[in-house]
Order: sequence, then structure tokens, then C-alpha cells
Amino acid sequence: MFTEENLKKVEEIKKRYPTAQAALLPVLWIAQEQFGWISEDVMRYVAELLGLPYSHIYGVVTFYTMYNKKPVGKYHLQVCTNISCMLNGAYENLEHIQRKLNIKVGQTTPDMKFTLSEVECLGSCGTAPVIQVNDDYYENMTREKIDKLIEQLSRDGK
Repeated sequence: MFTEENLKKVEEIKKRYPTAQAALLPVLWIAQEQFGWISEDVMRYVAELLGLPYSHIYGVVTFYTMYNKKPVGKYHLQVCTNISCMLNGAYENLEHIQRKLNIKVGQTTPDMKFTLSEVECLGSCGTAPVIQVNDDYYENMTREKIDKLIEQLSRDGK
């Protein structure tokens, strides 16, 4: 169940959109912020809350990569590998992170601190290669910058 505060947010969102279907994306975002990921139970809850079929909610959640379909670590590292990032070393950065954290793409460290994902365009082609950590962008990333970032996040996460 949503918190009382989030239920109020949902009601405000529903007032701003012409249909429940149109309000779905921001409501799912609230769900992910509260629960950390979108489970089948959360999809059923949102479907009931908005009066939409579960199958529609499922289709939306599985289509958009911005919704986590399984629990993620405290820091979700999303490495863009689209063309601009790829040409500027994204795959080398991705491999470096895998070695550094000893996990593969789609995995989470045993301490639940880091999850690593490969994503399509983050829309920051002019500052490629880019890594998104939770809601923040880190641009022009090099292995040295990645090492500093992971070190900082490791310290902050204690």
C-alpha cells in the first residue's frame, strides 16, 4: 500500500491527466520510489488503484527500462552503450566496473550496495560516455573517474 502522502500524490496526478491510463507512468514512478522496484504485487496494486487491467500495467513496466523489475542495490549504475557512448569507451567502462565490483550486468553486489545495468541512450551524447547512478548523471567517464566514483559511493554507503 502507498503511504498516505503518496496516495495524495496519486490523487493529484489523476486530476492532471484525462484518463487513468495517461496517469500510469508517474504513478508507477511513485511506486518505484516507495518500494524500490515494481513487483507483480505492486503492479496488481497499481492496476486496482487506477482501475486498469493488470496486463496493461505489466506491459508498460516490462517495456520501459526505467522501471526496475527486481530489487536493485542502493546505487544503481546504468551504463549507456548507445552509439556516442560506445564510440567513446562505454564498453571498456562497463567491463571495468564489472571487474571492479566483481559482478556482471544485471547483477547486484552481495552487500546490496551496487547494481549494474547496461542501458540504451541516456540522452547525453555530447558528454559521452555517460553513467547514470540512481537519478544523477556522470559524464565524460573514464576508468579513473569510475574508480573515484565507486570509492566515494562505497564510503557514503556505510
